[in-house]
Amino acid sequence: MKKIFTKSIASIILLTGLMLSFPVFADDPPPPPTHGEVGDIPGGGAPIGEGLLILAALGVAYGGYKWYKYHKAKVAMKE
Repeated sequence: MKKIFTKSIASIILLTGLMLSFPVFADDPPPPPTHGEVGDIPGGGAPIGEGLLILAALGVAYGGYKWYKYHKAKVAMKE
């Protein structure tokens, strides 16, 4: 009896959560502007590649640090 009650309560909570999330979906974005229109273009001037090399270098440095720490701990365990 307790298992049935627990499963039914869990199912009700799950279904309620799923039904409440349906109205959250967003509308489609507006169509892009045609040639010659003036106005703000969403995301038009985002600098994407500016810090890519710095990000990659920091990622490599962090990976090397983690590898060094792991290797040092592995060697210490063998001793």
